[in-house]
Amino acid sequence: MTGLATAAASALDTTLDRTIAPGFTRLGYAVRRRLPTWPADPTPGCLTGHHVAVTGASSGLGERTAHDLAALGATVHLVVRDAGRGGRVAAEIESAVGRAGAARVWVCDVSDLDSVRTFCAAFLSAGLPLRALVHNAGALPATRTESAQGHEMTMALHVLGPVLMTELLLPLLGADAGRVVFVTSGGMYSQPLPVDDPEFLRGEYAGATAYARSKRGQIELLPVLAQRWDAAGVSVSATHPGWAATPGVQTSLPRFAALLGPSLRTAGEGVDTTTWVVAADPAPASGQLLHDRRARPTSIMRRTRPTAEQRGRFWEWVQEATGTGGSPERGEEGRARRP
Repeated sequence: MTGLATAAASALDTTLDRTIAPGFTRLGYAVRRRLPTWPADPTPGCLTGHHVAVTGASSGLGERTAHDLAALGATVHLVVRDAGRGGRVAAEIESAVGRAGAARVWVCDVSDLDSVRTFCAAFLSAGLPLRALVHNAGALPATRTESAQGHEMTMALHVLGPVLMTELLLPLLGADAGRVVFVTSGGMYSQPLPVDDPEFLRGEYAGATAYARSKRGQIELLPVLAQRWDAAGVSVSATHPGWAATPGVQTSLPRFAALLGPSLRTAGEGVDTTTWVVAADPAPASGQLLHDRRARPTSIMRRTRPTAEQRGRFWEWVQEATGTGGSPERGEEGRARRP
């Protein structure tokens, strides 16, 4: 591949990304897969012998992720709220790959920090080294809802629960040069980091805004978490699936789903980068936001770019809420406190 061809492919890729709509839809995925800069697909069987945990794995992108990772040989651990639905997915995965024990169900409400602690204690007792922990569980509530500990639901589910879960599972992740993946959303590009009001206590609540704010929180924690977890031999990334047709989108954003219709990505196209990050050898550089297997800018508008001081204050709030202020290697954590 010549330097000119590489430059042209990179320019087209960037144009798709900056114009948003083409790049986030099926068109963007289809075009990028045909560019000479597209990274190689994972080698069949490359995850054989490895364990991967996926939250929110009973439907949508989480379910597709679990299927695709199992197809590469992984033993997938479905971290779900509903054991029955999780069991159905596990049975479908084992049937699809023809391998008994390819999927195992664990019950956990990621928004509930006590539930996260209970799950992590059980998983640690099993002593299974984790190749990856995929934080996929998500929700977009229409009205302001609080978690069991009194935190605004999207922040609890997308930020607090995942951070606490990772901190507690670091010994298992470190045993297999683990990767942590936050499945984020392009909606975060529209929102700044809510440093002064992370619980959305001020102003008129809007579910889509809260969702985007929590996803912005995930992205802005990447450099902090990359530095913190590097000592344990664990990398962290965020993956943006583009605009994919999922049950969650159809339920929470029906007008959006109806407007884009067939241009929405399939679930398989949406999870492609997540699967690639888990399977890639070597792992992508830690602390990056990736979309269609390439690192992307975390902000497009200047108003959404936080200062280092703002990012630090947000991290302090997360540490206080989750009780993870100590060294992750020592596993120090306490009860979350409601602000």
